[in-house]
Amino acid sequence: MKYLITGGAGFVGSNLTNSLLKRGDSVVVFDSLARNGSKHNIEWLKKIHGDKLRLLRGDMKSGYKAMLRIVRDVDVVIHLAAQVAVTTSVEKPREDFEINALGTFNILEAIRNSGNNPIIIYSSTNKVYGDLEDLKIAEKLNRYEFSNMKWGISEKRNLDFHSPYGCSKGAADQYVRDYARIYGLNTIVFRQSCIYGPRQFGVEDQGWVAWFLIALTLKKNITIYGNGKQVRDLLYIDDLVKAYDLAIKNITTTKGQIYNIGGGRTNTISIWHEFKPILEEFFKRKIHANFANSRPGDQPIFVSDIRKARDDFGWEPKINVNQGIGKLFHWVQDNKKLFSNF
Repeated sequence: MKYLITGGAGFVGSNLTNSLLKRGDSVVVFDSLARNGSKHNIEWLKKIHGDKLRLLRGDMKSGYKAMLRIVRDVDVVIHLAAQVAVTTSVEKPREDFEINALGTFNILEAIRNSGNNPIIIYSSTNKVYGDLEDLKIAEKLNRYEFSNMKWGISEKRNLDFHSPYGCSKGAADQYVRDYARIYGLNTIVFRQSCIYGPRQFGVEDQGWVAWFLIALTLKKNITIYGNGKQVRDLLYIDDLVKAYDLAIKNITTTKGQIYNIGGGRTNTISIWHEFKPILEEFFKRKIHANFANSRPGDQPIFVSDIRKARDDFGWEPKINVNQGIGKLFHWVQDNKKLFSNF
């Protein structure tokens, strides 16, 4: 199989590229290398795979012509390239729109005009559901819980784009879906929850699980926005890579579909009160944090209902929260030199 991975030098992209190259697939990585850690990830991939890695440096905002050339000769496009931080989108909404919405439109148009019809999976986000302010939520001792939603948020939930990031990703999400309906493209949308794992150069604004581990390793301060009871479902990177693979193999079922992809109800954690004791166990010391007001668009709780993915292509997470955090902790400890500029 021949793959194009936009944003292939990022956290998810580099793990996916490594997995595909290991099994003998061909991969073109399209990336601007602007993201912190992307050059480290490319060096890692080249060290393992040498000339098998094909890197095309470019920008999604103006990359239509390059995309058009590439997609004529690939079987699958995994579109990961994005501006990923809500706070950055608030500060720079035009840049956020151009990367996320226009960049996705460029890749869709390239496919439509290519004479080829590869499968395309778009990496969307749970932020398209907004801040969930209408839902009944109970505040417990260490976490928030949905009052009457056993499985979490399903794909039937109405969209509510909150923040420029939510708008740009949500607009792209809907374009990808509609290009299957209107033009017959082989599109799949993954609305992803909190993905974590090795090769993740998390920062305060994005990639919070990795950021906490990196910050504590570097003895930097941690700030919790809100009261620390906010709950997220976590998905380890290997499980996400498997989800991509299974969705592609079942394209006759998954074409034109949208899936919530996360850890689900069995892999949830509150961002501080339940995460803190796990961190203290790994670091063998007491850990403290600063607290600040919640940020725009922050959800008090998000848990993905992942039953549709299970039913349509037989996918479920295999790596639980404690296992996954342990794997990421040891990767950070073994690669401290990569964070020298943090």
